[in-house]
Amino acid sequence: MNRIKTQKIVIFASGTGTNAENIINYFERVDSSMAVTHVFSNNPKAEVLEKAHLHGVQAVQFDKYSFQESDEVLQLLIDINPELIVLAGFLWKIPKSIIAHFSEKIINIHPALLPNYGGKGMYGDRVHKAVLDNNENNSGITIHYVNEVYDKGKIIFQETVEVEPNDTLRSLRDKIHILEYRHYPKVIQQLLEEN
Repeated sequence: MNRIKTQKIVIFASGTGTNAENIINYFERVDSSMAVTHVFSNNPKAEVLEKAHLHGVQAVQFDKYSFQESDEVLQLLIDINPELIVLAGFLWKIPKSIIAHFSEKIINIHPALLPNYGGKGMYGDRVHKAVLDNNENNSGITIHYVNEVYDKGKIIFQETVEVEPNDTLRSLRDKIHILEYRHYPKVIQQLLEEN
């Protein structure tokens, strides 16, 4: 009997891992030919590592040296050979060596409509605060390929949400999270189906 090869997804995350867990749940529920096999984190206290364990996903914690100065993380990724590397709240810049080896196979989600409110230091509540401070009418999410410049890779998908006059940091964050949870897993699935 021919077994269909599982398409492997590796997630990089730095924090609580709500997006990571949502993606893991989605593929457990929806498509058995695709699975999150590993979660990598630069933060030894990241809740995402515990969430990975609870789902039976291998958790890998690494430091700056093994990521940026040696090829240790790159070698682990080469050994895993994932179809897609997904950044979900991962705060470090991806080294050139990993980008070169996994060209067009690394994607990120950004909590605004790029090219606006992107770049170094623009993540999470910093983005939402800037959107509110500038009285924008819209915000949203951008899913894009990762290249050597923060938030400058080719855009794959965007979805917009209205910013209302009474929106606060929290309410805007909640709106953006809803978009992330709804669309990120589907875009990942679509990219793997096109592979």
